[in-house]
Amino acid sequence: MIKRLLLLIMISNAPLFAQNLTEIPFKTAEGKITSLSEYAGKVILLVNVASKCGFTGQYADLQKLYEEKKEQGLVVLGFPSNDFGGQEPGSMEEIQSFCKANYGVTFPIMEKIHVKGDNQHELYQAITGKQGVLPGNIKWNFGKILIDKTGKPIAKYEAITSPKSGKLLEAIDLALKN
Repeated sequence: MIKRLLLLIMISNAPLFAQNLTEIPFKTAEGKITSLSEYAGKVILLVNVASKCGFTGQYADLQKLYEEKKEQGLVVLGFPSNDFGGQEPGSMEEIQSFCKANYGVTFPIMEKIHVKGDNQHELYQAITGKQGVLPGNIKWNFGKILIDKTGKPIAKYEAITSPKSGKLLEAIDLALKN
C-alpha cells in the first residue's frame, strides 16, 4: 500500500518533460485545440515567428522549404511570440493576414504563445526548459526546433540559421529518411 502511494505521488509530481510531447495541447490560430500528435509520422520544424523582426524575411524561405518537402513528410509550424522586443504585437487575424499577404504562407500558424519566461508555454518548457529535452531558452525570433517522426526533438537552431542552411537541410533530410 505504501509503495503504491509513493508511486502515485511520484507520478503526479513527475516533471513536465516526462510527458509525451506529442500530447501537450496548444491552439491553432483559429482557436482549435490540437497537439503534435496531429502530425504523427511527420518531421516537424517548430519556429517561433514574429512580423516585425529583422529575421521576418525567413517566412519566405520557410514557405519554400514547406512547399518543397511537405510531400516527403515535413510540416513547418509557426508559433507567433511577442517575447523578443515586442516584435509580434498583432492579433491572430493581423498575423495571419500579414503572413499570407506578404509571404504567401500556407504552413500552419498556431496561436500566439510565450516561448520563454514565467509564462512559457508547456510545449516549449518541455523542450527548452531547464529539464527539457533540448535545454536552453530560445534566444530570439525565428528560433527553430526539429522534431523527428516519433515526436522527439532532435535539434535546436538559433534565428541566424536560415531555413536554407545546409546543416538544417541535411538534418531535415536525414529525419525524413528515418
